[in-house]
Amino acid sequence: MYKIILLIDFAEEYSKGLLQGISKYSKEHGPWIFCRMPLFQRETIGIDGILEWALEWEADGIIGQLYNDPKISKIVEAGIPVIAQDFKERFKEIPNITGDHYEAGHLGAEYFLRKGFKHFAFYGFKDIVWSRERAEGFEARIQKAGYTVHYFEHAMSRSSELWYYKPSPLSQWLNSLPKPLALMACDDNQGQHITEACRLANIRIPEEVAVLGVDNDEMICEFSDPPLSSIAQDTEKGGYDAAKLLHHMIEHGTSDFYDIYVKPTQVITRQSTDIYATNDKYIASSLKFIHQNIDKNLQVDDVVKQVPLSRRALEQRFQDITGYPIYKYIFNLRIEKFTQKLLETDMTVFEIALDMGLTDSKNIARQFRQIKGCTPIEYRNKYLAGK
Repeated sequence: MYKIILLIDFAEEYSKGLLQGISKYSKEHGPWIFCRMPLFQRETIGIDGILEWALEWEADGIIGQLYNDPKISKIVEAGIPVIAQDFKERFKEIPNITGDHYEAGHLGAEYFLRKGFKHFAFYGFKDIVWSRERAEGFEARIQKAGYTVHYFEHAMSRSSELWYYKPSPLSQWLNSLPKPLALMACDDNQGQHITEACRLANIRIPEEVAVLGVDNDEMICEFSDPPLSSIAQDTEKGGYDAAKLLHHMIEHGTSDFYDIYVKPTQVITRQSTDIYATNDKYIASSLKFIHQNIDKNLQVDDVVKQVPLSRRALEQRFQDITGYPIYKYIFNLRIEKFTQKLLETDMTVFEIALDMGLTDSKNIARQFRQIKGCTPIEYRNKYLAGK
């Protein structure tokens, strides 16, 4: 029975996902005993104190936020396997629980490009790896599409200052940018800073600025006004894989290690991005109606009734601006919402169809297969199997 020290922020949604994965692995291959060490211990007693406690408790391994402390070599030299939940930069001496941050940025850019935006911005930190790499992935995809990215980046000297932001400079920056604007924040906390700054500056979300975060911390996303869209990450699998690696290091030595990469999975759309960027008031009105009523059995005729245009005229303008016929746009959005419910709930395909105002679950399952290449059940099982 192994004894593991966990030096993790137990209040964060990201860390809770890691803990779920670690717990799952320990139940399958343990049981393990855990010491949940509060983060203030790192600040209070430092690496020396943590090592002293680990040796006294006879810990077999450590997983924790170690803030790139160079004294980590003392724990390595003591022969205790340790995995870092990276913060500012990745350790080189030990494995890191890190993320495919570049891919998260790329995913955010793809999401906004599909919504028709032509103006883009990124809000984050210059000196932190997960923010920097998300910005790089975001900018690379935006530049490939022929656009540029505006930046407002902090250069924080201390991790304890990450909560801090100044509404005035941020509001001035937001006011100076072209609209409608697609803005990706490096995480949900910073995304909520943007929604607050927009509210102070009387900038409408999502009509003028659409805001996307990362981590899908539901408490933060729902606390935001309006609720914040975010990129979900497979943190539970990351925790499971980290526990598996730690197990290997305990039994076979600490020289053979690798980093654990937490993968982004999908964009969870909430009100902060639930819009398509266009200056055409009739198309904007049509798109708003579609997004607000997608959980009903929406038809093209329902959309046509919302604007003073003939069906033919609306169809043509809609196609020219979005690149899709109205029926196809409804279809794609319905599949997106269906997929979200499939992964976030334990409802059956039939129950999801009813929840979306659809009476023919077989038809939506057939349409899903056309897009995803597998049945809804196969897709759900494949996703869950990765956790």
